[in-house]
Amino acid sequence: MKLLITGGAGFIGSEFVRQAVRLGYSVAVVDKLTYAGDLERLSEVSDRIAFYRVDIVDLESLKEVFEKEKPQAVVHFAAESHVDRSILNPYEFLNSNIVGTYNLLEVSRTVGIEKFINISTDEVYGELGKEGKFTEQSPLNPNSPYSASKASADMLGRVYYRTYGLPVITARPSNNYGAWQYPEKLIPVVIAKALLNEPVPVYGDGSNVREWLYVEDCAEAILSILEKGRIGEVYNIASGEERRNIDVVKAILNMVGKSEELIKFVKDRPGHDYRYSSSYEKIMEECGWKPKTSFEEGIERTVKWYMDNKTWLFRKVEELKEYWKRVYG
Repeated sequence: MKLLITGGAGFIGSEFVRQAVRLGYSVAVVDKLTYAGDLERLSEVSDRIAFYRVDIVDLESLKEVFEKEKPQAVVHFAAESHVDRSILNPYEFLNSNIVGTYNLLEVSRTVGIEKFINISTDEVYGELGKEGKFTEQSPLNPNSPYSASKASADMLGRVYYRTYGLPVITARPSNNYGAWQYPEKLIPVVIAKALLNEPVPVYGDGSNVREWLYVEDCAEAILSILEKGRIGEVYNIASGEERRNIDVVKAILNMVGKSEELIKFVKDRPGHDYRYSSSYEKIMEECGWKPKTSFEEGIERTVKWYMDNKTWLFRKVEELKEYWKRVYG
């Protein structure tokens, strides 16, 4: 099967590309290569993919790629994805995540794509209290410009399935972590700050809870959805590995041999969701997938990767210095 993968030079998208190529899929990648995109992530498979530096907001360029590659399926990762940045500049998120998704759905409808995997997020559900889990039937209740833009893209996929018959399947993963993640998200920020002996920022009192999904497991889940998922359905991708942010930070500091005195509590993010947690029973029953990486194993592998790739990490940190000042003070 010929796949067109958008956002394939991003963190999760590149892991999916690497796995898809190893499994024998023919792959074309579309990526704008924003600050968070990086072709280094695709170096091991670069000779086995077609790559197009195209912004999904550019409809005409997208049409040219589809016409040339003639993909059978689209796996749509491309998105502005960082909540903090969405609070600072909502427009970029609305434009890329909503207009860009519309463009892809429309072109896919026109050319007759066989499957369209729309990558959403658990953040579209909003937040939970101390108990309970989101299911695929939970109402959408986004609380940030990022999650609102993703909920909109999510619903556009539903519209194109129900109204136009486009074979859309929606995936809603929980918080991903692992190798190659850009150091604006919690785990690589903590690793980078700790290695530099700089204050490690923690929002509020660190009590917010996230469900941590190792990126390799997430990519495998999306492959299972591509191969076995039912058209028109939604699938949560989760791990059951819930941790308070402060506990994640302390675990990382311990692993890199740094004192917890580096922790610096900073002003909480506006509208900060308290807790996310999702049920993955549906994908397990229908697609045969379940998470295989515990948080302890995954975070150990992640920290080791960054320790072994400090050159890449610190180069990215240089790009982020001014941004870090804006966000963390």
